[in-house]
Amino acid sequence: MINIRPVSDLRNKYLEIEELVLKEDESVYLTKNGYGSKVVMSIEKYSELITKKEYDEYVENALDEADKEAENFNTKYYNNEEVFGKIRSRLNEEEIYN
Repeated sequence: MINIRPVSDLRNKYLEIEELVLKEDESVYLTKNGYGSKVVMSIEKYSELITKKEYDEYVENALDEADKEAENFNTKYYNNEEVFGKIRSRLNEEEIYN
């Protein structure tokens, strides 16, 4: 359920907001003069959001880089036999040296 409270509740009903945020893992949306002003959430919830955003940006950048490389006519593509052959040869080299 979305918790919308006036910003004055942060001062007047802090313990209620704290319980929603920490014990019930809810975000509380604060309004000022009827308009959205702030969001209060736990550090854990905020960390999850930041981590997800950073991951999404990383994936987006990696996909952009792959698209650029795919447009390059000099890019060498390997078929599955070549890829697995290289993997097998490296694994065999490690077996020899271990």
